[in-house]
Amino acid sequence: MKYLTAIALLALPGLALAQDLPADDAAPKPAAITADGIPPVPAELAAETRPYFEYRTASFSGWDPKDKSMLIATRFADTVQLHTVARPGAAREQITFEAEPVRSGSYSPEKGDVLLASKDIGGNEFYQIYRIDGGKLQLLTDGKSRNGMGAWTDDGSLVAFSSTKRNGKDTDLYVMDPRDPSTTRMLAEREGGGWFVVDFLPDGSKALVVNYISVTNSELYLADVATGAITRVTPKGETVSYGAIAVAKDGKVWATTDAGSDFKRLGTVNIKTGKFTPVVEEPWDVDEFDVSEDGKTIAYVVNAAGRTELKLYDVASGQTRKVDLPPGIASGVEIAPWGEVGFTFISNQAAADAYSVYPATLKVTRWTTSEMGGLDPEDNVLPELVEVTSFDGEKMSGFLYRPDPKKFPGKRPLIVSIHGGPEGQASASFIGRSNYYVNELGIAMLLPNVRGSSGFGKRFVGLDNGPFKREDSVKDVAAFLDAMDNDPGIDTARMGVAGGSYGGYMCYASAIRYAARFKGAQCTVAISNFVTFLENTEDYRRDLRRVEYGDERDPAQRKKLLEISPLTRASEIRMPLMVATGANDPRVPASEADQVIAAVRGTGNEAWHFLAANEGHGFQKKENADYYTWAAILFWEKVLLGK
Repeated sequence: MKYLTAIALLALPGLALAQDLPADDAAPKPAAITADGIPPVPAELAAETRPYFEYRTASFSGWDPKDKSMLIATRFADTVQLHTVARPGAAREQITFEAEPVRSGSYSPEKGDVLLASKDIGGNEFYQIYRIDGGKLQLLTDGKSRNGMGAWTDDGSLVAFSSTKRNGKDTDLYVMDPRDPSTTRMLAEREGGGWFVVDFLPDGSKALVVNYISVTNSELYLADVATGAITRVTPKGETVSYGAIAVAKDGKVWATTDAGSDFKRLGTVNIKTGKFTPVVEEPWDVDEFDVSEDGKTIAYVVNAAGRTELKLYDVASGQTRKVDLPPGIASGVEIAPWGEVGFTFISNQAAADAYSVYPATLKVTRWTTSEMGGLDPEDNVLPELVEVTSFDGEKMSGFLYRPDPKKFPGKRPLIVSIHGGPEGQASASFIGRSNYYVNELGIAMLLPNVRGSSGFGKRFVGLDNGPFKREDSVKDVAAFLDAMDNDPGIDTARMGVAGGSYGGYMCYASAIRYAARFKGAQCTVAISNFVTFLENTEDYRRDLRRVEYGDERDPAQRKKLLEISPLTRASEIRMPLMVATGANDPRVPASEADQVIAAVRGTGNEAWHFLAANEGHGFQKKENADYYTWAAILFWEKVLLGK
């Protein structure tokens, strides 16, 4: 891989004094980080921001059926690892001790005698499946391909997984007894990168399989476990999206799908006819759910415009009850064999923690209380909902985090931070290290949901599909900027744009289209050229991305993809630019950053380049995430605050 050097940066204006910072006054740079053109981080800044960087999270990962303890993922060193919590408020006992993050685990049903986990290396996303034995990870897969853990049979004798080991591109389906990996066998050979076993019928004779084609199109199949024969469940020619799917003990298949609706509803699927019958209807998407072992209760999550509601549905009576939670995001619901519902909850003001709720009483119990670096969570501001109308009359919204006007009177600078996906969604959630911008620097943050965002129905999520509609989402940014023009608390002469992944493309594109309105751009793991991105992204995901962005093999689409690519107009990026990437990124290769850095610097413009040699699509290791944020703070202090 070709890395750009920092030699040309020595002549850039404004960097000479920073480059001369004495070593004793600079924070140590992690060995894996190349900070090309980025000034050293003052030790004073590192010390000042430290409380904002020392928060922890605890994510619910499952229940141990043996002792009723909770499995969680949290970090005490540099990476997230699996821990168990014996009871609410008990100490977190670490059970994996890896250099790479281990974010989730899965106990075998009934006996709970096997605990599985998956892990990659350096963010390359070529996940391997392991059995956890006495703190050690025993490799169960081939160590080379990309593997995705699937469902267990109800008796815990088999677990399914998807793997690209046949040809590196297609995800075939496999089953194994994880107690003896030599039992691994192919269940079905498939074509495409979106095949997963989501559950088994109660007797284990058939596997329920999903083929994910796009965010708006997925198919259901049944695979015979003995023979591998596959039959299609969903009718041919039907374009629908399935979200969560589960088989109840009575054999009834429950699912969330947008079949017959703009939003995903919760209901049942007849596996003989493919007919979906809605049971629970909400005005928003039902994102996920779980069915209790006795089949009497369903816990489900509603995505209400970026805030979630956790509800319990009584199957016999049809009654729905809402769990009382503060504003925030609930996710990862799983009902224990004894009926307790576990989930992760992130409030608007504090990081993720693990909780449970008892269906009989609706009593919510907090199992973990993650540290906040000594800061008071209530000092973090609550976001405001911003609603706008775009150029074509399309309605959309976002969240504005506004600095305390008593501490920072007058108009404040603003960072517009655009989510990735593009099917992602900005939510009213905890913004982590970015609270430093709002609380200590007085910089407001706006998180918009432009067209193509999920959570607003299948019509809205499809509005940006293909190369010929792609720039409509960039045009949406203007509606949010116009709203800020009319906000007396925002200084529109000091605005910047940021984004990651697809949001990184939006970052580049906005820096070009709105050059007169933005003062700087911070673009992370970003697509700079749609054609080279599609040609160089990993094989297993290329066709999935072509459905969203367009097919670079088609001459007309290729021409349009090149036309709308930021690299084509990189000479128009005149504002200061910060680009960050991971060397092992399988989604948006680091070459996407290399080529835009070279183009921008080639016109004599300023570009900072942050590269992490041991990361992929984002920065998972704490020391890297810290240094990345320090570099970003220096960038925005210079661009928006004139420091």
